[in-house]
Amino acid sequence: MTDRLSDRVLNRTLLARQHLLRREPLSPATVCERLVGLQAQDVTPLFVGLWSRTADFDPETVSRGLTDRSLVRITLLRGTIHLVTALDARRIAPHVQPELEKIPFRKGFNYGAMVGLDPEEVRAHGDRVFGDEPVSAADLRARAAQVYPDRDPGAVVQTWLYQLPVLQTPPRGLWRNNSRPVWSRIEPWLGAPLIPDYPLGELVIRYLRAFGPATAPDVQTWSKLLGIKDALTGLGDRIRTYTDERGRTLYDAADAELTDPDTPAPVRFLGWYDNAVLSHKDRSRIVPDNAAPPLRHLAAQVSPIPIDGYLWGIYKIFPDRDRARLRIVPGREWTGAERAEVESEGLALLAFLEPDRAPSVEILTPGADPRV
Repeated sequence: MTDRLSDRVLNRTLLARQHLLRREPLSPATVCERLVGLQAQDVTPLFVGLWSRTADFDPETVSRGLTDRSLVRITLLRGTIHLVTALDARRIAPHVQPELEKIPFRKGFNYGAMVGLDPEEVRAHGDRVFGDEPVSAADLRARAAQVYPDRDPGAVVQTWLYQLPVLQTPPRGLWRNNSRPVWSRIEPWLGAPLIPDYPLGELVIRYLRAFGPATAPDVQTWSKLLGIKDALTGLGDRIRTYTDERGRTLYDAADAELTDPDTPAPVRFLGWYDNAVLSHKDRSRIVPDNAAPPLRHLAAQVSPIPIDGYLWGIYKIFPDRDRARLRIVPGREWTGAERAEVESEGLALLAFLEPDRAPSVEILTPGADPRV
């Protein structure tokens, strides 16, 4: 008989696998390896995510990894930028690339900006523009305007970035560096070829170790890849199954452990777009009632706060010349102990992000807008 798992078991297991129950002395490379990359669409959230997961986190370790090329920022899962190890860049990109290449020639892409052009011809131009050396976004736009003077150069550049396996090079992504992107082909930057034969099943079981137990649609939501069901079937006895409270089949690595649902979950501040929140089709294991409002706020760089393991708060930081204001909105009424823990963790976050500014923590009323 298949074991049935409660939502709270799924919650605590997710937090444990995401290193959100306790900070551990892990390097950024180790965290990236275990979590199959960290969301890095913007610069600051990545550092918040690592600070919340690791003990004595030194942000310069990320900068050193990007500089020595053991870590890279690259478009991967869901077509978004992730921080991954150099090895994962080489073995995950071949899985993702075919899906990325379909995006620019759809009618909905930039209001049909590329419709009517031959994809192979566009790619050939991109090949010549990139060459083997890093190229800035500004230079890419200038070349795009020369090659396609009747098209939006921004759309042409974005098309090349989807069509070609490329990554972002430093200085963007270094600690406190939010400069404009500079792009390079993966292979010349890393001095090694892509690895096209990395099995999809290995990627899927790594997802389960980081986000499971999970349904097949959960894996597909995380990866946006085809063939997930077949990959799960092909794993054979390397996986086991459970059911959730709604009777759906959950897959997990056979040797992965579940977490006691009574395990205390500390307050954590996450960056916007953190994968712990966005990597399941059904987010109810961390988002109360699978509600969307906190996630819609993320577009305005408002970030989630798990309290007792669930997203019961959002926050935004407003730094000015002398002060850093942390404005927090509860998702429900908090207990006195929860409020005190949120304030303490918030002050620690400000000390990490804004050590030269006077800290200010403001806890607003439930439903308030932290941006005003």
